[in-house]
Amino acid sequence: MFDTSIYIERRRVLKKRIQKGLILLLSNDESPMNYLSNPFHYRQDSTFLYYIGLDEPNVYAIIDLDEDKEIVFGDELSIDDIIWMGPQPGLTEKANRVGINEVLPLSKLESYLSNGIKQKQKIHFLPPYRAEHSVKLSEWLQIQLTQVKTNVSLDLIKAVISQRSIKSEEELNEIENAHSVTYEMHTTAMKMAKAGVLEREIAGTIEGIALAKGASVSFPIILSVRGEILHNHSHANRMKDGDLLINDSGAESECHYAADITRTIPVSGKFSERQKMIYNIVLSSQLAAIEAIKPGIKYLDIHKQTALIIANGLKEMGLMKGDMSEAIEQGAHALFFPHGLGHMLGLDVHDMENLGEDLVGYDETIERSDQFGLAYLRLAKELKEGYVLTVEPGIYFIPQLIDLWKNENKFSSFIDYQKVETYRDFGGIRIEDDVAVTVAGSRVIGKTIPKTIDDVEAMCNQ
Repeated sequence: MFDTSIYIERRRVLKKRIQKGLILLLSNDESPMNYLSNPFHYRQDSTFLYYIGLDEPNVYAIIDLDEDKEIVFGDELSIDDIIWMGPQPGLTEKANRVGINEVLPLSKLESYLSNGIKQKQKIHFLPPYRAEHSVKLSEWLQIQLTQVKTNVSLDLIKAVISQRSIKSEEELNEIENAHSVTYEMHTTAMKMAKAGVLEREIAGTIEGIALAKGASVSFPIILSVRGEILHNHSHANRMKDGDLLINDSGAESECHYAADITRTIPVSGKFSERQKMIYNIVLSSQLAAIEAIKPGIKYLDIHKQTALIIANGLKEMGLMKGDMSEAIEQGAHALFFPHGLGHMLGLDVHDMENLGEDLVGYDETIERSDQFGLAYLRLAKELKEGYVLTVEPGIYFIPQLIDLWKNENKFSSFIDYQKVETYRDFGGIRIEDDVAVTVAGSRVIGKTIPKTIDDVEAMCNQ
């Protein structure tokens, strides 16, 4: 939890932007794994955390703009709660810590909203991403369940995105805290990546590091020698000499800010010459992308610049051919680089994605492409000071995609399929860092996790 003044100021800015009606902010409920009293690890809604700061279920908040009120709705601890969970500060005390002095029983929430409806107040709420939220909103706001998502407040969505996109010093410090744990996770994985080790041994160890540091993981760990599968959550493979291990993982700080880092590790402790060539193309493209980041630059343009560096590198290796600028324009490079360069980062690993990826990563001047590969770019709009984003280019050899394009003779003027066939068992390489946009350029967050070939090999052999 941050200082009281931070939450007060965040709500002040929000109120100034919305001005009229009721803002309803929903906390997450606990989600049962297999019965009600055995829930998954609790994670609060990020927007609720941002404005209200209370990290617990079954509390809701209303900002009444017309009456200039801020109210938390929830119930104080019962003796049963204390018996099972121990003594802790009451809800009123917690609300006071974030600058909210009015706390009402949860049973009063529906009637407060009902009165607002009768008074014809606009009720602003964000898109629900949990089914139970949709059901509650349907009941509380007296609308059909199928109509809940069509009644969300675009004004509130845009106000939240505008505010949460710019990270304060306190938020940057939290991302730094997450990164410090992530550093240990990644360097440990490099040291453990040996022939005969199961992927799950490393995945379990590095998640344990996050937990032992009072953190958690910011998303399910992606760690696999099948790196050509972009979001591979299986950890079942036993590693062997010559494999490349992709480790895409990050910690979430105690205040729930995320880190998201990817490194590619030679299981034998040393890259082969062929692996080095591909690796250095990816690394060069990533370093150039980071260098290009500054306010006023569209991330779409940096993505295309990165794709061109990758394509030119592959052309030098004989995997691509022809005019690489034209290849990028047509999307031929997406056989090898089929995803976007990066995304916003903050309280969510894909920050604010629940509010609508197009609203977060695009604006009125840029529409999302429908071209394969480019369509997956999550952040395309002009960058601003205070943004935090990921930079994560990669090169992959996906056998099924190679077969599909080859059979269709797709982009045969740009791709040498005979040469590509010799790489079909290569896997993938991705390198990712978290970057803050500064007044004049950018800053890579945190202590450098080894990523040059020499530094990665040195860490693997410690």
